[in-house]
Amino acid sequence: MSAAASLRRIGLPRLIVHVSVLVICIIWLIPTLGILVTSFREAGQITASGWWTAFTGAAETSAARLGEPSTARQEGPNYVISGSVFEGGKGGTVRAFGTRVAAPTEFTAGQPADIGNGETLTINEDGSYTYSKNAPFEGRGKRVYLSVATPPSFTTENYRTVLTSQGIGQSFVNSLTVAVPATIIPILIAAFAAYALSWMEFPGRALIIALVVGLIVVPLQMSLIPLLKMYNEIGNFFGVSSRSYAGIWLAHSAFGMPLAIYLLRNYISGLPREIIESARVDGASDFEIFVKIILPLSFPALASFSIFQFLWTWNDLLVAMVFLGTGKDQLVLTGALNALLGSMGGKWEILTASAFITIVVPIIVFFALQRYLVRGLLAGSVKGG
Repeated sequence: MSAAASLRRIGLPRLIVHVSVLVICIIWLIPTLGILVTSFREAGQITASGWWTAFTGAAETSAARLGEPSTARQEGPNYVISGSVFEGGKGGTVRAFGTRVAAPTEFTAGQPADIGNGETLTINEDGSYTYSKNAPFEGRGKRVYLSVATPPSFTTENYRTVLTSQGIGQSFVNSLTVAVPATIIPILIAAFAAYALSWMEFPGRALIIALVVGLIVVPLQMSLIPLLKMYNEIGNFFGVSSRSYAGIWLAHSAFGMPLAIYLLRNYISGLPREIIESARVDGASDFEIFVKIILPLSFPALASFSIFQFLWTWNDLLVAMVFLGTGKDQLVLTGALNALLGSMGGKWEILTASAFITIVVPIIVFFALQRYLVRGLLAGSVKGG
């Protein structure tokens, strides 16, 4: 089959969609892979080369000082100093060397280099060197700069440091404590509300649907201060602190409820009417219909909203800081990572390990439920009653 025939069979619009999705996946996959690889590298290798060199070895630039003039020996008319540039340090393979910091790769390893003033320097790949001069050496040992290729090296010390000494472990537990109930609560309430708005007749139903649609466009930031004020007043009335997990669960549920009701209502209202009517004829109550028929059939829509709600609550920082607090035992993962940016802004091995710990749970949730995502969203966007 020719390429033109294959293109006609697939269809140009579908091909464009497939290519676009593939490009987007690659664009998102590359930085994620970079974070993962960098989180297992040592600090020296991170500063010396990019993450894409991690599996082939990195070329690091380092400095070394040759032997002191007092160690020179005379060989004929020349004075010679020999030794190894790796003495007292880690090894590697020398690829190039130089005598100026601006040109650390000026000379190739293993080749004699004329560095002027009657001096000749040879540094081999194993680090051994021969430094000769046609006159006695003076001053301190000469400083040289090396381009050293180090073999691939990975470590789990970055994750051990983050999870034990940086408080990320407690923040990880805090984020789970916030995200899991804040995902389940609005789904349960929204599912009941969606069924009632779809299949139960009562006065004011259309008005409630219009109100739900209107609440979707209410900005989160606009309602934070009034909501926090209300929480504080309730807390003062009962003599308890408003900054608790219960408060943030209710806040996330309130902000996610309108979209959840809208999506689930559109999906549930598009289910076959014959199934509902047959169940009612058989004597099933609304609760039995909801539990035994509606929930199983609505799983794609429930899963699609679960992904959005979980990702939102897991990655949230603003609501968590307002309703939970900023104490060390209260910080969620995003807050702890934000604190690390200030205290360890230059330690990329710590930041990348922290970042990957932050994104690993959303990645697992997404891939576990992604097959239901498109089906649930498309059904909820085109069906309605």
